[in-house]
Amino acid sequence: MSMTLDELPAVAECSVSGCSYNDHSHCHAAAVTIAGVVGDAECATFIPLGTRGGLDKVVTHVGACQRSECVHNESLECTAASVRIGAGADSADCLTYESA
Repeated sequence: MSMTLDELPAVAECSVSGCSYNDHSHCHAAAVTIAGVVGDAECATFIPLGTRGGLDKVVTHVGACQRSECVHNESLECTAASVRIGAGADSADCLTYESA
């Protein structure tokens, strides 16, 4: 599986208002990493600082997914059309995560 950055799944929505990369439900990080443990797909890019960060425009993609048991994971790359980030077991989780 070989994809360019533009072909990686986009972060369609982020409802984590306390993240430095979130601006009006849009993630402004260049890419996010999904981590966590089995059964919990945590957004490892979540940064709860008062400082705004990220890019001027929304182009966020899933750069890496460490949840190999997710049905959307192939060779540690996300194959979902897009992902949603929001509150789950942690402050910021991948809500598109689905255990195989």
